[in-house]
Amino acid sequence: MTDRAAKLQSAGVYQRSTIRDVAARANVSVTTASRALNGTGRMSEETRERVRTVAAELDYRPNSIARGLVQQRSSTLGLLTNDTYGRFTLPLASGLSSAMADRGVSVFLSAGEYEPESLTLNLRAMEEKRVDGLIITGKRIDRGLPIDLPPLGMPVVYVYAAAPDGAVSFVPDDENAARTAVQHLIGLGRNRIAHITGPEDFKAARLRETGWRSALREAGLSPPGPAVFSAWTEAHGFKTAHAMIDAGAVPDAIFAATTRSRAA
Repeated sequence: MTDRAAKLQSAGVYQRSTIRDVAARANVSVTTASRALNGTGRMSEETRERVRTVAAELDYRPNSIARGLVQQRSSTLGLLTNDTYGRFTLPLASGLSSAMADRGVSVFLSAGEYEPESLTLNLRAMEEKRVDGLIITGKRIDRGLPIDLPPLGMPVVYVYAAAPDGAVSFVPDDENAARTAVQHLIGLGRNRIAHITGPEDFKAARLRETGWRSALREAGLSPPGPAVFSAWTEAHGFKTAHAMIDAGAVPDAIFAATTRSRAA
């Protein structure tokens, strides 16, 4: 520890250890200490390990701002969304944070309503933060954010949102997931499988209907009636199931592709 750090510590002031403190304790130059911690440079494994041990003892953490200036990176990812409810975005943000934490990368989340002005301001804020990459996500796979992205000079990935041609995009496999769910019901011996789903203008709802029909057709079965499209609510599913019973068209299983969340 340097004399200045020792004085501050004795005065009760917390002082983060610096690379100079690590170098002094390990009896190496600052350059050697830096290279040892970065896994670069030529040195004995004993020296490299000694530097790492001292860094751990001193709870040394690199200055991310200084490192960013040197590497021309901010070690942050931007997550831009209009999903203010958070049903889709919060799990995604949690997963990103968990995956990036060990790499020293933070996630900068910026959410806004479905308004171009608000989302454009959020995008500009991310550019000012100099994020290294951008993830765009929304509430449905057939609708993108209502802004045109200018050339950003960074990688952009779309998740659960419509993406331009040629872009990297990740969406759920709604059709095959629906087929698998219905195949499970068929495997249980069910052969009158009804389908209750969300609004027909949602691509996800239409894909799930396609998967439902495909599974029935592959098993030589016919739908007991048309798929019932309506709101993405628990109340809709409850009401529809009762209507089936009241009409005498009682299925022996229901594939429900609805949710309690709000959607737009």
